[in-house]
Amino acid sequence: MKQSQALTILKTGVNVFLTGEPGSGKTHTINQYVAYLRERGVEPAITASTGIAATHIGGTTIHSWSGIGIKRQLDKYQLDEISSNKYIAERVHRAKIIIIDEVSMLPPETIAMVDAVCSEIKRSPEPFGGLQVIFVGDFFQLPPVVRAEATEGEQTRLEIKPPRFAYDSSAWARVNPMTCYLTEQHRQDDVDLLSVLSAIRRDVFGDDHLSHLKTRKIEPQAAPKRAPKLFSHNVDVDRVNDETLAELAGQARVFMMSSHGRDKMAEVLKKGCLSPEELCLKVGAAVMFTKNNSKEGFVNGTLGTVLEFDQKSGYPIVKTRSGQRIEVEPMDWTVEENGMIRARITQLPLRLAWAITVHKSQGVSLDEAVMDLSDVFEFGQGYVALSRVRRLSGLYLLGWNERAFRVHPEVLGEDEVFRLSSSEAETAFAKILPVELEKMQKNFLTACGGRPKPSGVEKSSARVNKRKGINTRDETLALWNKGNNISQIAKERGLKEQTVLNHIEELLFKGKINREELARLLTPALTRHFPEIHTAFRELKTDRLSLVFEKFGGAYSYNDLRIARMTLN
Repeated sequence: MKQSQALTILKTGVNVFLTGEPGSGKTHTINQYVAYLRERGVEPAITASTGIAATHIGGTTIHSWSGIGIKRQLDKYQLDEISSNKYIAERVHRAKIIIIDEVSMLPPETIAMVDAVCSEIKRSPEPFGGLQVIFVGDFFQLPPVVRAEATEGEQTRLEIKPPRFAYDSSAWARVNPMTCYLTEQHRQDDVDLLSVLSAIRRDVFGDDHLSHLKTRKIEPQAAPKRAPKLFSHNVDVDRVNDETLAELAGQARVFMMSSHGRDKMAEVLKKGCLSPEELCLKVGAAVMFTKNNSKEGFVNGTLGTVLEFDQKSGYPIVKTRSGQRIEVEPMDWTVEENGMIRARITQLPLRLAWAITVHKSQGVSLDEAVMDLSDVFEFGQGYVALSRVRRLSGLYLLGWNERAFRVHPEVLGEDEVFRLSSSEAETAFAKILPVELEKMQKNFLTACGGRPKPSGVEKSSARVNKRKGINTRDETLALWNKGNNISQIAKERGLKEQTVLNHIEELLFKGKINREELARLLTPALTRHFPEIHTAFRELKTDRLSLVFEKFGGAYSYNDLRIARMTLN
C-alpha cells in the first residue's frame, strides 16, 4: 500500500495498524495525518512505547499519557485512582484520536490497561472509549522486554507460553484495526541490501545473501574512523565513545542537561532522550544530531564533526557530512498536559557518535556504520541494525552470530495475515467512490469537533503571499519541510514540477535544505544511472543540463538530470 492510500484510510476515522518495512515511511505518514488534523482544529494524542520513539514523533510515552506508569496490571482500585486524576481524565476526555508508535515494543497487558483507562474515563464500552486508535510499528523489529516474575517451579507448570506481542492482547482484538502495510521504500535504494533485508524478514536468509554481507566483513583496525559503530550492549558503546574522546587532544567542554517541571515526567524525558545528561565534547569529536530541525539543516541521525566552539556562546560548531556548518544551540524535549508544558529538559541535540546501541539506532537512517553483531541476543536486533544503512557500500561488519539474521518465528505467520489484511483493505477502499470517501472524512472531522479546510486556500494563499512579499522559494520550502514530495508541492502551488525542482536546488545550495533530505527525490531506477550521469557532468566539465541532455540523446529527462546534479559531489 502507498502512503497516500494509507492517509486516505486514516482520514475516514477507522482504527488502523500502520506497518511496513524500515524506511517505508510510517513516521512520515503519521506526521502527514497529524498535520492534516491540526490544520482542521483537531489535536490528536501522540504517544509511543518508549521515550526514544516519542521524541521522533513529538509525543510522550503511552505510559505517561494514560497514567499507568510502570504498572504491569491494574486492579479496580488502581483503575479508579487513575480515572479520578483530573489531569489524566481531562486529557483522555479531550482526545478523539490516539496514535501509539513503536507498538511492537509494548507487551499485550499494556494495550489492555490503556484500553481500560480510556473506556473507564469516557464511560464507554467501546474499545479505547471510542477513540480512533492508530497502532504504528513493525513486529519484525525489537520486541517487548518480558520479565519473568514466577518462580522456577511455577514456570515449569505453565503449559501455554504467555503472549508477548501487542496483537495478542484482547484489547487489540476489540479495536480490530484495519492493516495498512506500506510497501514503498524510501531509505534503501541498493538492490543487494534490499534482497538481504527481505530475506531476513521472510526467514529465507541463505548463503547467497550471506555472500553479500561477507563482502562487507572487515577487521577492527580497518574500520572507517568517521563511521558510527553499532553494538548490542551499552557497555561496548560507552567504552568506545569514552576511549575515542580521550584520545583527542585539547580540553573537553562539558554541557549539562537542565530540567524543569515534574520530577517523574522529567525523568521519563531523560531516559528517552538520545542526548546524554552530561555531554562531553572536544574539537574533532564525531557527533550525531538527536532531534529534527530541517530549518537549521539537520535531522535525527545527521552525522558531523565538531570544528570549534563559538567564542561568544561557547556552543559547538559542527560540520555535517554534507559540508554544512551549524552552530548547535540547546533544544527542548517537553511533556504537555492540557496544552501546558508540565516538564522540560534542555540539552544540545547531540551525542557522541563513534558508537551507539542498536536499540537507540531504531528510527535513525545512516549513510554508513560499523556493526558488531556477534553478541546479538534478541530476535530482530540484527535486522534493525542492518536496516539503518541506506546502501551495502556503507556497511562495515566486524562479526555476527546466527541470531543476527533471524526474526521472531511467531511474527512470520502473523505478518502474512497483516499483508493479506492490507491487500483486502486496499481493494475495499478502491471500490468506494471519491464523493463517498470525502463524505466519510468530513463526517469524522465533524465528530471530532474539527472543521473542513476551506476550499481554494492553497491557490489564494499563493496570491496573498505574493502581495505580502513572501519569496516563492520560501513557500516551496515550507511545504517541503512538512514532508510533501515534488508532485504534491507542484499540485498545491499550481506550479510545474520542473519549477519546484529548480526551487529545491536553489534552497539546497543556500543551505536551507539538508543534502540528506534529497533521498525523498530518489528512486532505485534513477539511482542506478547516477554513476553514468555524474561521469558525463565531469567529463564535459559543465553543470549545464542541456549539454548533458544532448550527450545522452534525451535518454534522461531534464528533471532526472537536475536531481542527479543535486547529488553530484
